[in-house]
Amino acid sequence: MAVSKTLIWMTLTALALCACDERDKKQAAAPQAVRTAEAAVEAYSTSTSVTGEVKARIQSELSFRVSGRIIERAVDVGSKVKAGQVLAKIDPQEQLADVGVATASLHAAEAQLTQATLASERQKNLFNSQVTTRANFDAATEALITAQGTLDAARAQLETAKDALSFTELRADADGVVTDRNAEVGQVAQAAQAVFTLAHDGPRDAVFNVVESLFLQESNADVQVRLLSNPQIEITAPVRETSPTIDSTTGTIRVKVALDKPDDQMPLGAVVVGTFMAKSRRAILLPWSAMTSSSGKAAVWVVDPSNQTVSMKKVDVAEYETGKFAVSAGLAPKDIVVVEGGKFLRSGQTVAATLEAHQ
Repeated sequence: MAVSKTLIWMTLTALALCACDERDKKQAAAPQAVRTAEAAVEAYSTSTSVTGEVKARIQSELSFRVSGRIIERAVDVGSKVKAGQVLAKIDPQEQLADVGVATASLHAAEAQLTQATLASERQKNLFNSQVTTRANFDAATEALITAQGTLDAARAQLETAKDALSFTELRADADGVVTDRNAEVGQVAQAAQAVFTLAHDGPRDAVFNVVESLFLQESNADVQVRLLSNPQIEITAPVRETSPTIDSTTGTIRVKVALDKPDDQMPLGAVVVGTFMAKSRRAILLPWSAMTSSSGKAAVWVVDPSNQTVSMKKVDVAEYETGKFAVSAGLAPKDIVVVEGGKFLRSGQTVAATLEAHQ
């Protein structure tokens, strides 16, 4: 009886194993459904977008040429000014005193010149009449020349003092907008200390700090510039200036894009987005879903159209883009590449491929 039960159990087990084996064979024989695309060489161009700021092409740092305490400030950041307009004043008492001293010195020099002129004329007449000596005549002439030099020096000193007095008023050197202020009323301003930054009216630049790697490849001369607050406002402008040095802190290069025609829609200080386009190149473009790995190297599955089996090919990637990558070597045009469903494939496996239309 026990022997019969054992035989029955062994028979049922064998039948179950056979059924599983048949099921596995059927599953193994079923082709894996995948989506494919035909490899084709096409032109592509990489792009990089960075934010920047609209700035005046010409900016000047305005400062007093003499030191003193600021007693008046007529403008603030954002003020529009005209050339020659007074922006600030410092206490002129010291300069006024210097003008007074120089004026007094001038009057004294004029009086000395008058006396020297009369003495010279007197000695000249006496010398012609042979009443005085040649030495007296020469001394009078020398005193006249000295007095004339003293007068010239006094005049120059007065002009210098007047110039210094005019320097107590800080004036705009051009029409423009004040973009920065570094002093306040009551503060003692030193000579040549920047008090205001003036952005001159006229052409403007969109200034960007661009990563160095962008310039490792040749870029187009034009940049698409659009207003961050309103992307509908967009212009195409040329690169005007590229800094020859790299900022050691950020690793970026300063690039200025010329906005030759001032536009109120892109005012000074506006934040803009610049799109830099690389020169067009040619390669095979595939979606990210097509990429797999073979020994740590990028690869793709390729379908043999004669028997619908797959094999893995290593490829060289020239560029990674948003949603796609560019293949520079490893594939040939018209190769059938698996773009979806390749995660669980193995070499030699049969697939049921659906070919996507080339876009």
